[in-house]
Amino acid sequence: MSIDTDTPERARPEPIQAVPVRHPGRWVAVAVIGVLVAMFVHLLVTNEAFNWSFMVNEMFRPPIMAGVRGSIALLVTAMLIGIVLGVIIAIMRLSGNPILRGVAWAYTWFFRAVPRLVLAILFGNLGILWARIEFGLPFDRQLGALFGVQDFEARLFGFSAVDILTGFVAGMLALGLSEAAYMAEIVRAGIQSVDEGQTEAAQALGMTRTQILRRIVLPQAMRVVVPPTGNETIAMLKDTSLVAFVPVSAELFFQLRAVGSRTFQVFPMLVAATLWYLLLSSVLLVGQYYLERHFAKGTGRTGQAKARLRGMAVGGGGATGGAGGV
Repeated sequence: MSIDTDTPERARPEPIQAVPVRHPGRWVAVAVIGVLVAMFVHLLVTNEAFNWSFMVNEMFRPPIMAGVRGSIALLVTAMLIGIVLGVIIAIMRLSGNPILRGVAWAYTWFFRAVPRLVLAILFGNLGILWARIEFGLPFDRQLGALFGVQDFEARLFGFSAVDILTGFVAGMLALGLSEAAYMAEIVRAGIQSVDEGQTEAAQALGMTRTQILRRIVLPQAMRVVVPPTGNETIAMLKDTSLVAFVPVSAELFFQLRAVGSRTFQVFPMLVAATLWYLLLSSVLLVGQYYLERHFAKGTGRTGQAKARLRGMAVGGGGATGGAGGV
């Protein structure tokens, strides 16, 4: 008996005639956006109110550059105060001590409630409270009166309030102390994002609370902390213009506004301020990108390792299946 092994040849299917989905709404949106961009460029080029030649000539003069340096110095010092104090307040907020938790909560409540402009003007007028700031034994006169010693003073040194509370110092303290309240919440969220199991594992290894915080928790919390901190830095750059109301003369917006008022060219100077803040913010964004990439290295490696493991598992399964088929 013979078996016919010839099988009929299958007809090839017709190629799929795919018709792309049309999106007329998208093309309408593109056309509208194109017209709006063209109108905006036309406005920039033809409207004489911008006075581009005057603006470019004025925005790089020495007083303006001194204002740029002053704004950058104010940004750096205020953010340093905010970050360092914010980490301390966040740790206090997570402490088991109810007094520390209460003090940290009251600090964040106060400085988040009061607008920064009000704080800047308030700190600029602190000289009304004290004519002189002195360091020494607290309540020295009251203690002297308690023990019957009149005019007792235990003060080591002091300064005139006018010499210390300059406009720059007042603005720096107002912005830095306010920023610390926001940074405390950001750092607290970052710390709480770290799995508690890692803390327990570190405790099992005999690490102290400080070592766990410094070596285990904070490095991992940085991945969560860095993006909103970059956002706060850019916001702080813009808020440095608030110290023009203290007033602080070595500040970018103060200098540009002064030039605009003196030359009656207010609008071109406002455009110059916009361009300066855009430039400085762009530089900060580049720094934030590299900082985020630095603290995301561990995550990237983990992701790559997981992908490699998945690939090995899939390859092993295929080999097994092939063996079975054989």
